[in-house]
Amino acid sequence: MFEIANRLKQVEEYYFSVKLREVRELMAKGRPIINLGIGSPDLNPPKEVLEALTQASWQQQVHGYQSYQGLPELRSGMADFYKRYYGVSLNPENEILPLMGSKEGILHISMAFLNPGDEVLIPNPGYPTYASVTNLVEAVPVYYDLKEENNWQPDLKELEGSDLSKVKIMWVNYPHMPTGTNGSEQLFKSLIDFAKRHRILLVNDNPYSFILNEDYFSILKYPGAKETAIELNSLSKTFNIAGWRVGMAVGDSEILKSILQVKSNMDSGMFYGIQKGAVAALKLPYEWIADMNATYKKRRDLVWKICDQLHCTYNKSGVGMFVWAKVPGGRNAGEITDELLYKHDVFITPGTVFGSAGQGYVRFSLCVPEEKIEIVLNRLA
Repeated sequence: MFEIANRLKQVEEYYFSVKLREVRELMAKGRPIINLGIGSPDLNPPKEVLEALTQASWQQQVHGYQSYQGLPELRSGMADFYKRYYGVSLNPENEILPLMGSKEGILHISMAFLNPGDEVLIPNPGYPTYASVTNLVEAVPVYYDLKEENNWQPDLKELEGSDLSKVKIMWVNYPHMPTGTNGSEQLFKSLIDFAKRHRILLVNDNPYSFILNEDYFSILKYPGAKETAIELNSLSKTFNIAGWRVGMAVGDSEILKSILQVKSNMDSGMFYGIQKGAVAALKLPYEWIADMNATYKKRRDLVWKICDQLHCTYNKSGVGMFVWAKVPGGRNAGEITDELLYKHDVFITPGTVFGSAGQGYVRFSLCVPEEKIEIVLNRLA
């Protein structure tokens, strides 16, 4: 065996990569596992989007390398989308950088701005990739706790009392995954002021705006945001094209220029047909989102019943494609998830996957047809 790089010694294999391998092994042995753990949309993309992809794929000379900055038509579509839903004006020439999924953006941003030893503020609980990428670039994760009693928002006064001199980036994620807490004008204004005071690059990861939500927030809407903040966004959840890998970074042109320096050395552009499909998605009327959410609402109602059967508590005002629930009586989240998997053939996610502050919580995905959720209810009855 060759000795691995030191950076890999700080990073474990992604939880879902490991756990889904176990789930597949159980299914191969005949276990009828129902997966309520993964947020991979099971609904089909819009018909117009598939048609645009298909038609573009038959055109001549479209299967070669594409621009690192994406088609002008795609950037204009993203700008129009931001204006229509968020009330944010963006210059499609230099304030929008299409990405192969926003997960790519997390790595590119970190590579562009972090040196070994720099510190990064990471939410706990939060998306595990923020920490793993920080470790991969040999920066230092500094976790800030999000608490239910504070509506899963950062305590900026507490952070002000710590040494922030080495902090270069702060990751925030509203609507928040895994808890479903939405953003707000007050929250984003406070975050912008905090980041400006301490010369921190603030990155809001914003892929869940449109799922079971009617209040759409972009951090870039608020005064001074472009001086200190950028935003990641994605078409994966909104248009059911997670496997296509279409995301974007938006914000100040100089910040995006630095990210492009990394990106242009890492890929050779997004496939033309996928870009044309994304353009069609961005033009869809609001009715598409409303119809999709009607489906998710029915599923969420059923998942709430599962929570009731398990005596878990949950916040009905949460948004996004998950239900975040507190387990009863201080029970260990891992014990409950293992009990569901091995006794009832149901896979859900323990909150500890998202950090130590997730202890005592579990997460249910809504990316499962109603009939399968009904089966889960029957198994637990």
